[in-house]
Amino acid sequence: MRKLFFTALNTVVLLGLASVAFAADAAPETISMIAIATAIGMAIAAFGCGIAQGLGLKAACEGTARNPEASGKITVTLLLGMAFIESLAIYALVVNLILLFANPFIG
Repeated sequence: MRKLFFTALNTVVLLGLASVAFAADAAPETISMIAIATAIGMAIAAFGCGIAQGLGLKAACEGTARNPEASGKITVTLLLGMAFIESLAIYALVVNLILLFANPFIG
């Protein structure tokens, strides 16, 4: 139930920020709203990636503590997972930079 609540809340927040980011007129207040929206979007992405990396590291430490012989396989899997998680933050950064500097919706 909690996961469903967070998913619904996340969807509402992202839809609300999208309307600000994709505003049609190029007034100065629109550009400042896009800057605020991209800052909030990057903060949410960094927060989510930080939580995911922390949970992954916690699970890897617990797995190594239970079975020290498997630490090599656990480490390889952990590093691969961390790279995938970090790529999500990089994708969010790219989208935010596109909205800030190459926004096709601003005249």
